[in-house]
Amino acid sequence: MNPEKNEKKDVNKYFERNYILEYPYVDIETMANDLIKWIEPAKEKPKEEPEVKKKEKVKRTYSQDWSSYNKAQQLEKIYLMRFLDEILDYIPFPERKIVGRKPVSFRDKIFYVALQSYNLKSSRRCISDLQIAKRLGYIDKAPHFNTVLKCMKDRNLVAYLKHLISVSGLPLQQIETDFAVDSSGFSTSQFGRWLDVRFDEGKKKERRKFVKAHITCGVKTNIITAVNITKGYTGDSPQFPNLVLQTSKMYDIREVSADKAYLSRENFNVVNELGGIAYIPFKKNVLRKGKTQRYGSYLWKKMFKYFNENQEEFMQHYHKRSNCESTFFMLKRKFDSHLRSKDEVGQENEILAKCLCHNICVLIQEMFELGITIDFKKCANYTIAHN
Repeated sequence: MNPEKNEKKDVNKYFERNYILEYPYVDIETMANDLIKWIEPAKEKPKEEPEVKKKEKVKRTYSQDWSSYNKAQQLEKIYLMRFLDEILDYIPFPERKIVGRKPVSFRDKIFYVALQSYNLKSSRRCISDLQIAKRLGYIDKAPHFNTVLKCMKDRNLVAYLKHLISVSGLPLQQIETDFAVDSSGFSTSQFGRWLDVRFDEGKKKERRKFVKAHITCGVKTNIITAVNITKGYTGDSPQFPNLVLQTSKMYDIREVSADKAYLSRENFNVVNELGGIAYIPFKKNVLRKGKTQRYGSYLWKKMFKYFNENQEEFMQHYHKRSNCESTFFMLKRKFDSHLRSKDEVGQENEILAKCLCHNICVLIQEMFELGITIDFKKCANYTIAHN
């Protein structure tokens, strides 16, 4: 006897008893549903998997010491003039012997330019603050407003302003070891003509000119350590070695972060020679060994391998570069992204004066927040302060 046939007979008898005798016309849907219910207990119910709760991404925030911030903002202009006066006392300016009217000293010129850049006002409105500085003994003479404009165009101030920017960060020398390099543009009031061939053939358009500032800054306090000013369309990568070398004169460099625009073997080697590591991401079309180089660079291969095999760890170092963008935001938000000067030298001096004011404001903030004593007498002991 076949047991499967007996089971089928039992099923047929069950449906004949329940449906065929009572109902001359059988409801097929009802029969099918009853059959499914009868077979269901024999099936194994699938195991219910526990629901996995997705981890919610927590946005990282940074607390603000509001009491220190409030004090720094309330007393900022007073300390800015005091610190600027103290820094200028330790810079050896050359004596100029000229027959006739006594010229304005380099010391006073820098004070004029810096205070006007801080106030974001015209030269006429800046005179009242310079008169206050004269009464406090910070400058020898309160100038005419045209004198302030002439000082802005002085080519000799470029070297001194760059030097002051470097020296002003020395009180934070022990804090900053990691640095970031980037560039950003400052708009001017001038326009240049260009021909848009792609969209409007033969139609001339006007495009606003801009000046580019290349900076190196510390990633903890956003202090600017080196600055170079170029024309708007100058490349970024050639500026990297000079910026890093200027920074290395006063700081111990451990890391330097920069974006893909600075990717080159020379830039990796410059940071390596100074005892640091350059974290610059590689582009998609980059090869481990150059097409024209037989053996390639050992450091290039090493960083290329590290970037591909440990990308998450690499990016943790690389994203410190965001602090450079924060520095530009601070600079433009507080001292404006537009340049008033029309002369090229004046535009360069104006950006450098903004950077100098930014550094002094950072010192004031860190003085209240970290409790750092700002003593520029110690800074004068460094040989670079007398170059």
